[in-house]
Amino acid sequence: MIYFTSDLHFWHKNAIVYTNRPFETVEEMNEKLIEYWNKTVHQNDEVYILGDVTMVRPNRAMEILSQLKGRKYLLMGNHDYFAREKQFDHSACGIEWVKMYHELHWQGRTFVLCHYPFLSWNKDSHGSYNLHGHLHSSPEDNLRNKKNGRRQFDVGVDANDFKPVTLEAIVSFFEGVA
Repeated sequence: MIYFTSDLHFWHKNAIVYTNRPFETVEEMNEKLIEYWNKTVHQNDEVYILGDVTMVRPNRAMEILSQLKGRKYLLMGNHDYFAREKQFDHSACGIEWVKMYHELHWQGRTFVLCHYPFLSWNKDSHGSYNLHGHLHSSPEDNLRNKKNGRRQFDVGVDANDFKPVTLEAIVSFFEGVA
């Protein structure tokens, strides 16, 4: 199974306040995000993290990432300073690669992946999708994009019940098929 997520913001107290997350403390938020992830994702699943994992130092970032199931791919966000530091060993915490941008091809479809949403993206007029984070959208924002004919989807935890979302669910959301 292929999953997407973003904007976890582990150890970021202000993420609770700014996005009105239903957690009292960062410890509770961290615990619940790990729990929801690991109840959703299996060890052999692939998870594309579209940025903003955490703003902590590399050792704490690797500690958190190591607790998350799946083969992980990181598309860096504006808060992922840890991934630029020499001490960060992506392979030690199950990260296959770290990039800023990636195109995924699946069943004849193109998915343009980046932390940031695009106004226009590769093959957007030919049915491709832009999967992103950064905005901390609500589910209604994804519905608005669908209604307006934009195949743009915020995969962030705030728009997806604090869990990774499957590729099939995104395709079904827009096309009514998986």
